[in-house]
Amino acid sequence: MSRLAKKVALLSRSYSAAAAPPPPPRPSSSSGRWLSHHPVVEPARPDAEIGRRRYSSAGYHVSPSSSMKGAVFRDPARPLSLELLQIPRPEPGEVLIRTKACGVCHSDLHVLKGELPFASPCVVGHEITGEVVDHHPLSDPKIVRRFPVGSTVVGAFIMPCGSCFHCSKGHDDLCEDFFAYNRAQGTLYDGKTRLFLHGSGEPVYMYSMGGMAEYCVVPANALAVLPGSLPYSESAILGCAVFTAYGAMTHAAEVRAGDSIAVIGVGGVGSSCLQIAKAFGASDIIAVDVSDEKLEKAKNFGATHTVNAIKEDAIEKIKTITGGVGVDIAVEALGKPQTFLQCVQSVKDGGKAVMIGLAKSGAVGEVDINRLVRRKVNI
Repeated sequence: MSRLAKKVALLSRSYSAAAAPPPPPRPSSSSGRWLSHHPVVEPARPDAEIGRRRYSSAGYHVSPSSSMKGAVFRDPARPLSLELLQIPRPEPGEVLIRTKACGVCHSDLHVLKGELPFASPCVVGHEITGEVVDHHPLSDPKIVRRFPVGSTVVGAFIMPCGSCFHCSKGHDDLCEDFFAYNRAQGTLYDGKTRLFLHGSGEPVYMYSMGGMAEYCVVPANALAVLPGSLPYSESAILGCAVFTAYGAMTHAAEVRAGDSIAVIGVGGVGSSCLQIAKAFGASDIIAVDVSDEKLEKAKNFGATHTVNAIKEDAIEKIKTITGGVGVDIAVEALGKPQTFLQCVQSVKDGGKAVMIGLAKSGAVGEVDINRLVRRKVNI
């Protein structure tokens, strides 16, 4: 069982136990989802496969002439445009997914604002849930059995190759191919994108799987079966915000019962950190943000105290709450230089500062070196 599958299974049990009424059955229609799921089908055109590898249609369930809608990003000065793309074709080891829900992560916004350099035109979106539609005819039968056509899945934003040095050591978050190909080139691990404009065949690059489209191709290593107790829309966040928070709280923070914790920035990732800290038995759970609305919601996610960093000195308030010593663990989930420093200054001597917020390209965080060294603060 993959690490993502284990996390989804754990969260499924937690969801089922905590939910008051059971979730409603998944609707068969696409109303209320990010995109409608009725591909526009047009006659095949001679140039429809420009730049693509040609396949026999044997073994595929989707016509190569079919098209889909996708939100294409071209330039920060231009809005996303809803365009027709060819329905992508998976290579061996990859799975074609009909997207049911796709969240918008802050890292997507970094790309859309031009704050993170990325190939364009591209489709962003890496918080997806969906339904398995197809496999390559030469895919490993084990993959086909694990993700049969019609099964529901959740995708992980880091799509590990499974075979590089870091993946072989269990550090799939450092996957060499993911960063060398997907993040650096906007492709999958053969150096090719799976997305092309319908008609012209112009390549469109992929930020992770390019989930803001009606279909997407995802390496099987980045998928887990979605339990029936979890609805599509609420589950999309599992493969990114919850995935990141769970890994940080389990492996980096190593939260133990009774730990005091401050989470700086309570968006999707930070809110997930609050919930996981509560589940692990943390005592004082302090939410820090500049939005009163987010801080109010943070109480529902497990925060025992809230601090508005505009109205109060966050570091001093955290020390007041903890009897003057600081927290055992501080988590920075925003990616700002000032919150990076706040995180380090908020922990007690010998405490842990956990950094998981993604910053703008080139951002630098300052650190009080003497405090870091003399007071044994772990980052």
